[in-house]
Amino acid sequence: MHKTFRALQYRNYRLFFIGQSISLIGTWMQQLGMSWLIYNLTKSAVLLGTVNFFALVPAFFLSPFAGVWLDRWDRRKVIIATQVVSLIQATLLAGLTLMHAIVPWEILALSVVIGLVTAFDTPARQSFMIEIVENREDLGNAIALNSSQFNLARLIGPPIAAGVIQLVGEGWCFALNAVSYLAVIIALLSMTPTHVAKEPSTGQMLIELKAGASYVWQFLPVRAMLTLLAVMSLLNGSYSVLLPVFVIKVYHGQSMTLGILFSAVALGALISAYSLASRSTVYGLGRLIAVSTSIFGLSMVGLGLAPSEWLGVVALVGIGLGAMMHMASTNTLVQTIIEDHMRGRVMAWYTMSFLGTMPIGSLASGFASDHFGPRWTVGVAGVIAVMGSLLFFRILPSLRDVVYPIYEARGHIRPERPPGKFRPKRAQK
Repeated sequence: MHKTFRALQYRNYRLFFIGQSISLIGTWMQQLGMSWLIYNLTKSAVLLGTVNFFALVPAFFLSPFAGVWLDRWDRRKVIIATQVVSLIQATLLAGLTLMHAIVPWEILALSVVIGLVTAFDTPARQSFMIEIVENREDLGNAIALNSSQFNLARLIGPPIAAGVIQLVGEGWCFALNAVSYLAVIIALLSMTPTHVAKEPSTGQMLIELKAGASYVWQFLPVRAMLTLLAVMSLLNGSYSVLLPVFVIKVYHGQSMTLGILFSAVALGALISAYSLASRSTVYGLGRLIAVSTSIFGLSMVGLGLAPSEWLGVVALVGIGLGAMMHMASTNTLVQTIIEDHMRGRVMAWYTMSFLGTMPIGSLASGFASDHFGPRWTVGVAGVIAVMGSLLFFRILPSLRDVVYPIYEARGHIRPERPPGKFRPKRAQK
């Protein structure tokens, strides 16, 4: 099997990948449908940002607690439970919309349900990878393929949703999403995951929560990567929530235009994900994190300055490429260097950094767009991202001194590689 798709050789991962591929198309259809529905109902960028805030903010508060539980529980069963709840949520959303009974507060309430599910589902999925990929050398490939799958769905789902909205309305987007959850539930029920030994629980939530927080804070590379990820996600919320505003106020388009813009982001992210999947080593991911942050920031500035819809599409391809390369590189590098018994808790902090700050950015960008316009909002966010990348470049040598000994101990840097490719380990002086 070609090295780009080598993680698919494992039956459990293959089942998960296929089920997720179907489900994620429905998820992206629902996301576009909800954005279009709420903006058409209210014509308010602030309320659009508020819906995104409620959909993601529970991850900020609950993810650390979820991480403690995930280090105790059967992660497959947790994911099955989250999919069942998501199916019920999508069914309710579809029913209310198709009956023309949907009102903004109901959308907000159902967004909270999404947020509660996400707080458990995302860290569960991330930490579950170790149980369905038998060879740990292929873990990075599995994470990159997950990212490509996520973005292939983002490339396919929004145009389908745009067509469905034009033909029969938003309600059918939500109904199709509900049906799509069955695919991943069936896949999960068909698996036989590898058992991963877990550290015995102390039974005291606060002690284990503190242990996870201390581990993240004291492990310099993880702390630095998750801090930059939190900043990036904060800025990511600024452009993603404003796409309907760009379509209607800047480009004077329709739902199909929104589908094109979503797909442009997905195209860039898909290119990035497949590029990462073809890598055979984790070496160099630190530099890639910094470079991808710069690409994201400069593309955000480009979106703010783009005089036409098609130049905006080009900028959005760059945004998707930079954002996905940063997120997937961070995910892979973090999962490569952490200890197994802390995996659930660390990935919960990853989720909090990745999704927890995004709703704050969504809410703030809604207010900023109403006062300064969408162009200025995304442009300033881009400048902040570039500044963050420069700071990460500056501390990168210190991070390498900590990470390289871990790489070597776990076999990620192979002795047959040419000499002079790696920095000497100052920590051994």
